[in-house]
Amino acid sequence: MIKKFVTTTAALALAAGLSAGTALAEVPESSDPIIIVQNNWTSQLVLSTVVGKVLQGMGYTVEYAPSDSQLQFKAIGDGDMHFQIEAWEGSMKAAFEKAVKEDGMVDAGTHDAVTREEWWVPKYVADKCPGLPDWKALDKCAEIFAVAETAPKGRFVGPPADWGKNYAERVKALGMNFVAINVGQAATLWAELDAAVAKKEPVVLFNWTPNYIEAKYEGMFIDFPEPEGDKCANDPSWGINPDMVNDCGAPRSGWLKKAAWSGLAEKFPAAWGVLQKINFNNAQIAAASLLVDVDGMSTEEAADKWIADNSELIESWKK
Repeated sequence: MIKKFVTTTAALALAAGLSAGTALAEVPESSDPIIIVQNNWTSQLVLSTVVGKVLQGMGYTVEYAPSDSQLQFKAIGDGDMHFQIEAWEGSMKAAFEKAVKEDGMVDAGTHDAVTREEWWVPKYVADKCPGLPDWKALDKCAEIFAVAETAPKGRFVGPPADWGKNYAERVKALGMNFVAINVGQAATLWAELDAAVAKKEPVVLFNWTPNYIEAKYEGMFIDFPEPEGDKCANDPSWGINPDMVNDCGAPRSGWLKKAAWSGLAEKFPAAWGVLQKINFNNAQIAAASLLVDVDGMSTEEAADKWIADNSELIESWKK
């Protein structure tokens, strides 16, 4: 269901860091709503709300549409949604590139942020499992990660299934002594991590950067075989296992992109101009998630705080 937020022009102007007079001088090219995609992780929710508030401050009507992280790109290509500001290479590359090639979606630019999405362990685990962060060393220690439902195999705590990460396939392709178990939401990952760290128990789970976790806990990503283009996902003969695909890890220096409907530039040219100039770095994204996941703010409160902390940057988007 699409969520629509309606506020006064003056209030929107203040939220975007503008004067009411400036906002009133802005005239949107269309009274139709701009539909911004929202996904189910913190930084994306906060930063999409930031962008929405900025556009509202310019006079646009904005709606937010929650979407599956894989299906969103076809919807953007079809014009049912208008843009997404955080598309991650590690989990979205195939769906993103397919939508650009086949569905008319537009690659709206790459952020400065460098991403990684991978298995991760707290630093203290290295004392119990020599040889980390090599994946083979982790596999030799699999039993220390076992729980009742996976013993004697180790448990890997995976991300929500709709993030498009099928780690069961990697475990099978690499012949690992692990069972990959997906959680229902990102918050469960952090609850598992918090509980393990409190007791200094071994845990291996899905993590990503930029993310607030790197400021909260010391740890390391596990180094799996590096992918080579699309060969790991499509060519069984490539890699360690000659009979299976997915026998590799995620890119260690992945891109973060923006995705847009091809009609956005024509229908909402000023909004398109803003989207083109938006360029997040790692620190800005991590700060957005920290405001919610550490400081306990709501998404709306975090967006307002992020706007206040980055007013000069936001002004540069509108020039």
